[in-house]
Amino acid sequence: MSSQKASNGGFFEKQFKLKENGTTVSNEIVAGLTTFFAMSYIIFVNPSMLAQTGMPWGAVFLATIFAAVIGTLVMALFANVPYAQAPGMGLNALFTYTVVFSLGFTWQQALAMVFVCGMVNIFITVTKIRKSIIKSIPLSLQNAIGGGIGIFIAYIGIKNAGFINFTSNPGDNIILDGGTVISNAAAVPALVNFNNLGVLLALIGLVLTFVLLIFKVKGAILIGIIGTTLIGIPMGVVDVSTLGATAGVGDSFKELGSTIGVALGREGMLSLFSDPAKIPLVLMTIFAFSLSDTFDTIGTFIGTGRKSGIFSAEDEKAMEESTGFKSKMDKALFADAIATSIGALIGTSNTTTYVESAAGIGAGGRTGLTSVVTSIMFILAIFLAPVAGIVPAEATAPALIVVGIMMLSSFSEIKWDDFEEAIPAFFAGIFMALCYSISYGIAAGFIFYLLVKACKKEMKDVHPILIVSSALFILNFVILAFIE
Repeated sequence: MSSQKASNGGFFEKQFKLKENGTTVSNEIVAGLTTFFAMSYIIFVNPSMLAQTGMPWGAVFLATIFAAVIGTLVMALFANVPYAQAPGMGLNALFTYTVVFSLGFTWQQALAMVFVCGMVNIFITVTKIRKSIIKSIPLSLQNAIGGGIGIFIAYIGIKNAGFINFTSNPGDNIILDGGTVISNAAAVPALVNFNNLGVLLALIGLVLTFVLLIFKVKGAILIGIIGTTLIGIPMGVVDVSTLGATAGVGDSFKELGSTIGVALGREGMLSLFSDPAKIPLVLMTIFAFSLSDTFDTIGTFIGTGRKSGIFSAEDEKAMEESTGFKSKMDKALFADAIATSIGALIGTSNTTTYVESAAGIGAGGRTGLTSVVTSIMFILAIFLAPVAGIVPAEATAPALIVVGIMMLSSFSEIKWDDFEEAIPAFFAGIFMALCYSISYGIAAGFIFYLLVKACKKEMKDVHPILIVSSALFILNFVILAFIE
């Protein structure tokens, strides 16, 4: 038994370099479970979102899981970093509401666009464009992105916990000269009344997680998720009636045949460029997909990797000097790039690196073993979806809030008494949460950074890639103004 244990430990050490990264097998397992539970909602949310376009729910359910498993395993085994991938929230909304509903493309054509977006991302990764973008971002903005992602993650947690509600004040209605009334309904955030069982469960979970962390209990975040879920059962918040419901998996596999490869088929890629008049719109939409996907990933890596030491200064130096995929960052960017095209071929919207990976990193995850565990959980979710499904948002919300708190320390590296740093940092951080988008937060930071430099007549000090990236963001906003 002991020799078997040593053999397993040796395998994991050789494959993932656990000692070198200051972690253990048990740490990585706990971290992998934590990441899975923090992002498992996508298994149910993504099919519900894409099914509105006419895609079969069961097919998207399996495509979501397979895309997550493949993307996360590539991240684990090729890059050896603790990041998980899955179809991205926001990108699936762009797929459904803008591309299909607003622009009138079919879901098959939308999948073809996602596939092309993935190929574009592979190209800009292989040609080192994405790496050059990261190198062009000033240190102050990198710290702002890290702190901003902390705000973003904490905001997701607070929202999922139900702690805030959006109300309107009738007195704020604006009456125009013609008598038209413009209402600001659902625009004012407010603290909820604590008379809802779900909100109370989230509050209990938050206190439980804080207590565990203060006493430095190992696996505090995961224990908090499981403990909150169990407490929610007698409270009536957690529905255990679905635990025995595993039927429908066979039907889902049958439906999967209707989405696999469709992106490249007659109804997908072949029809996408058949109308010359629509080609400019197709290209602009692919551009919008690619820009959002690219900067979401860059923001996640910078924000979580630098603070935790996953992407160390030595790794960043290796990235600068390498011509192949030698550094962790090079490999992680490539793993992220190929996941989108793979997901499109299976039948789902853009697959991207999940910011919820920060929950696992906060729980101690440092290597690809964390991602392997998360992948295994996704595979099991095919047959145990009801078990994963009983974990409520109120149970994972405290984990996200805690991780957000941890990441806010990046703001301490910014000189807040210097407006040159403070203005771009403020907009980068705050816009991530208020716009509910990492890429839009980065856009705001870039644009205001250029504005500051222009005012100080220091544009010569700005990296050309930063100028081009800012111009592309502005172009993206202009395009969205016309296509939405």
